[in-house]
Amino acid sequence: MKIGFVGTGWFTRTHASILKEIEGVDITAFCGTSLEKAEKEARNWSNATGYSNVEEMLDKQKLDAVYICVPPHAHGEIEAALIDRNIPFFVEKPLGNNEEPNDLARRIEEKGLITSVGYHWRYKDTTNRVLSLLNECRVGMALGYWMGSMPMVPWWRDVNKSGGQFVEQTTHIVDLLRYLFGDVNEVYAAFNNQIMRSKVEGTTVPDVGSVTMKLKNGMIATISNTCILKNSSKVGLEIYSDEGIIELSNDLLRVVSGNQVEEYKEETNPYLAENKIFLNAVQTGDSSKILSTYQDALKTHRVTIAANQSAISGQPIYLG
Repeated sequence: MKIGFVGTGWFTRTHASILKEIEGVDITAFCGTSLEKAEKEARNWSNATGYSNVEEMLDKQKLDAVYICVPPHAHGEIEAALIDRNIPFFVEKPLGNNEEPNDLARRIEEKGLITSVGYHWRYKDTTNRVLSLLNECRVGMALGYWMGSMPMVPWWRDVNKSGGQFVEQTTHIVDLLRYLFGDVNEVYAAFNNQIMRSKVEGTTVPDVGSVTMKLKNGMIATISNTCILKNSSKVGLEIYSDEGIIELSNDLLRVVSGNQVEEYKEETNPYLAENKIFLNAVQTGDSSKILSTYQDALKTHRVTIAANQSAISGQPIYLG
């Protein structure tokens, strides 16, 4: 399989290093915001060529699939070019920072194109264990968190480019909530910029926020985030049921029932799992094991965009 990458940052290197270990996969192309960046990345691979234009890359190479690992504001034209050419793609979250993914999802559906989105929490064995635990209890509410520091890259702190923390980072927890409990009907958000605007020049993203959601199943969930800390402090989801509390964090699951506490450590590499499943789908044409298609990820994207809209308007947003 011949694979191309659009983007030259951390996610590209993460996925490329995994693909390197999978038999039968050959990374042959990198596209970056400059030819210099793309060629620098390509030099790490014996058969790879660097490009600064997606169309040129697709014209000069016959690729079986493409990985899109770019900032939120850079999405749109890349996906459109791949849809036009019927090339399956894996795209890192978020899908964008605006409403453009709605049209892309429609076109993907019409083409029947295989896609996968990097919501890797869905592929964790601890998440799968939570799914089985939910069969034994009735859940009333959930509390989610993404409490950390501000990534020191200029595009992230520009709300017009990143969409803000809830869109760019906390989307993982929104997606986890949806994966476990289903879709969201209503969103109400309160955001503010308390500290970072005076600390880091050019900061327009809110640095504190809470979003309350009503789910179709009747649950209430609140997910909060901040980027004012010096380092990451708390990321995960707490689930409250008539049997106790389920606490799911990045690498640990805690189940609290009365005085009894059970802990389970994450034992799989979810990045490896999502990559193998996507590539198998491309090879076989069977996408049934992909846990986050573009169309499904769009539902998560709509929740995060609705949160931004609610924070600006001060009114709840109904998703239906």
